[in-house]
Amino acid sequence: MVLRGFCFSLIVTTALAAPALASEVQTHAPAAPPAPERPDMHYVPAIAHPVIDPATSDARLDQFKPTTDPIRHRIDYETWDFALKHIVMTMGPSERKGTPRPDPLMGTRIKQGVQSRYRLEGSMVIYRFFDQKVVDSFTAYRKDLESVTETLDIASLPRNEQLAFWLNLHNVALLEQIARAWPLREPEELKLDGVQLDEARFITVKGVPVSLRDIRENIVFRHWKDPKVIYGFWRGAIGGPELQRDAFTGGNVGSLLDIAAADYVNSLRGTQQRGETLEVSSLYAEVAPFYFPDFDRDLRAHLARYAEEPVGAVLEKTSATRATIRQTEIADLHGGARPPNYVFGLTIAGAEEGGTGMIGWAEKMGVAALDLIADRDAKLMRMQRRGQPIGRVFFSNIDLPGDPPNKNAVE
Repeated sequence: MVLRGFCFSLIVTTALAAPALASEVQTHAPAAPPAPERPDMHYVPAIAHPVIDPATSDARLDQFKPTTDPIRHRIDYETWDFALKHIVMTMGPSERKGTPRPDPLMGTRIKQGVQSRYRLEGSMVIYRFFDQKVVDSFTAYRKDLESVTETLDIASLPRNEQLAFWLNLHNVALLEQIARAWPLREPEELKLDGVQLDEARFITVKGVPVSLRDIRENIVFRHWKDPKVIYGFWRGAIGGPELQRDAFTGGNVGSLLDIAAADYVNSLRGTQQRGETLEVSSLYAEVAPFYFPDFDRDLRAHLARYAEEPVGAVLEKTSATRATIRQTEIADLHGGARPPNYVFGLTIAGAEEGGTGMIGWAEKMGVAALDLIADRDAKLMRMQRRGQPIGRVFFSNIDLPGDPPNKNAVE
């Protein structure tokens, strides 16, 4: 196999823990897809809509309610942005057809790499290339973000600045913990001191211990009414919204959330058709108490906002909605496991006789990861030949005549 033009730029020698700068600025705030080959592997029984009253949020977090008279400060996430561009591989838009499972290694029944039929959607992290120094730098950067709350009242910032902070803090903290536990097949199985990672209060903001769920539900979902915020929270698994290669900022958060929403809504991990039923991700049932109280009507209206032609047709052809799509496999280029050290990709003269001419892929990359990258490139080439867009460009800092004030604000 020859893989041209591909290389990893690692951050092994670059620590993430540069200061998160809080600096004052003097500007104004700105056709139906086939059913899965093995439904039991991709669908779960319909999830009942959770009975949760968003008003009964944790009182400890009342201090993070956004103020109505914000100060004009912003937080610099240049270090996190740099890291994301070097550790995340975007798989490109969905073709809205499942990817066949990879074949076992030749002569064996061993399956390596990412097994999900959604593996050519969303994005993948290159955990295999993190050494201890890099992992420690994620912890240092998370603590650095926490320290910002000791000197700056987050609730007093413009709403977009606050939202960008909570999204970045959540995603940094989750990446940190998964990286520490890797190799790991399913992030939702990870526990800290016996507590599920999502519930563990290992983050401290302004002296208050909070969990990942606290940030999502008791801070952001509680105070932001636009459901597109759900797509900013990376969950570590293939079935969730992608981890984007740009850090959120006050200036770009609205545009990045729109991109993430469009990617998810128009992907198989977000929406599918089964007969006359619209199958959607279990994520939508999880956030229903906050954004989709009338689940079928409210969710369909939301999906229609971002639906491209294939998904728009699914919305028209279906009459019922069920939150049944669930994929918990880690969003990792290597599928949450180290490559085997006994598989080689190439031999040259002399190798068979005990010479030094054997070149292996196993130590760092692995055949399965290379196959996934090759499948990704082939998919993007197919889409290009069909004239389909394979990327998106957004502008978040251009004001046109007639634009309303704070046009990018996320409510």
